[in-house]
Amino acid sequence: MTRVCVVGCGAIGSLYAAHLARVQDVEVWAVDPWADHVAAIDDCGLRVTGREEFVAPVHARTSADDVPPCDLGIVATKAEHTRAAVAAAAHVFAAAAVASVQNGLGNEEVLAELVPRVIRGTILPAGVVTAPGVVRYDAPGDTWLGPFEPRPASAAEVARLSSILNSGGLRTHALADARGPQWDKVIFNSATSPLAALTGLPMGPLCSDPALRTEVEALVAEARAVCAALGITVSDIAGMVDEATVVAAGHKPSMLQDVLARRRTEVDVLNGGIAAQGRLAGVPTPRHDAMVALVHGLERSWEETS
Repeated sequence: MTRVCVVGCGAIGSLYAAHLARVQDVEVWAVDPWADHVAAIDDCGLRVTGREEFVAPVHARTSADDVPPCDLGIVATKAEHTRAAVAAAAHVFAAAAVASVQNGLGNEEVLAELVPRVIRGTILPAGVVTAPGVVRYDAPGDTWLGPFEPRPASAAEVARLSSILNSGGLRTHALADARGPQWDKVIFNSATSPLAALTGLPMGPLCSDPALRTEVEALVAEARAVCAALGITVSDIAGMVDEATVVAAGHKPSMLQDVLARRRTEVDVLNGGIAAQGRLAGVPTPRHDAMVALVHGLERSWEETS
C-alpha cells in the first residue's frame, strides 16, 4: 500500500486527493483547516462533480497531528501558507517525497527547507469547492512532475506519483526536467489571472475581448523575455490561452475567486515571481510590476472601505 498526504484541501487539493483515492492500494489523507469541509469528507467521502461524477474515500483532518507517516505528499495550499502548513506536518513527511502543485514560483524552495526530497509539479486541471465535501471539476488538463534540482526526489519516486495519478484519471507526465512546464503555467496564470481579478471576467469573456487579449499577449511576451535570459524553453502560451477560452470559458481563475471573497491573492508569486526573476536576469518587467501594484491596490481598497 502507498500512503499519500495532501496538505491543503481547497479546489486543487480536493481534486488531486479524490483522484488519488480512486486507485487500489492507495490510502489518502488530507489536511485542511476548514472544519466543515474536513468533516464532510471524513464522514461521507470526497465528492467530485462537473466533468466527472464520483465519490472517493479520503481520511481528512484539520490537523496533521494524527496523520500517519506517508510515502508521498502533495502540497496544494496558497503560497503564503506553505511554510506553516508543511512544518506542522513534519512527522508525516519525514521520509517522504513531496510535490508542490501550487501556483507561482518559490514554493519548492520553501519545501526544500522542510522535507527530505522535493518534486516540482505543474498542473492544469481547475475547479472550485461548491460545498463542504464537494469539489466541482471545471477544466481538464495535464500534470507534469520532475525532481526539484537542489533537493530532488528520485526518478523512481517521481514515476511512482505520476503512475498513481494516471491510474486515478489525471494524465500525468514524469520528466527529468520540469522547469519548462512550470514556467508555461506561471506565464499563463500571470497573463490571465490578474486581468480576470481586476475586471471580474472569467476566462472566455476575458481572452476573447480584443483589447484585453492584447494585454494578455504583452504580459506573455515580457515573461518570455525573462525565460530566454534564464535559458528556459517554454511552449505555445498563446495556444494555451486559446484552448482555455473554449474549454474553460466560464472558469474564474483562483485570483478572481480570491478577489470575490476578498482574500489575499497570490500575485506576489505569479507576476511578482516573474518580476523577481527578471531583475536577477537583467530583464525589465514593467507590465508584471504594474499587475502587482494594481492587484495590491485592489486588496488595500478593501481595508480602506471596511
